[in-house]
Amino acid sequence: MKKPDEHDSHDQSHEHTHDKDMCRRYLGSLSDYVDGTLGDELCEELEAHISVCENCRVVVDTLGKTVTLYHQLPSPELPDAVKSRLYTVLDLTAYVPESRTGSEEDGQ
Repeated sequence: MKKPDEHDSHDQSHEHTHDKDMCRRYLGSLSDYVDGTLGDELCEELEAHISVCENCRVVVDTLGKTVTLYHQLPSPELPDAVKSRLYTVLDLTAYVPESRTGSEEDGQ
């Protein structure tokens, strides 16, 4: 994914001069854009759009930064008792490792 360049002209009073449905169309593709899986043609269209649409550029920049920060965080570890209850509720008990004992599952 290309990162939109900082633009010299940040007009704080930016108003949409195009159809907002166009923004909705592109914003619906943001996840694929940030993941780098968006098709080349649509990727080029989206990048052209965000080069002229301050509102969408802010959304793309914010989402990109949020994803980057999320990936920098360590993965939280669920307590065994929570995992056990979750697996039971989701009917996934066949996937619970056999090494757990009843006292560990109860959080004791």
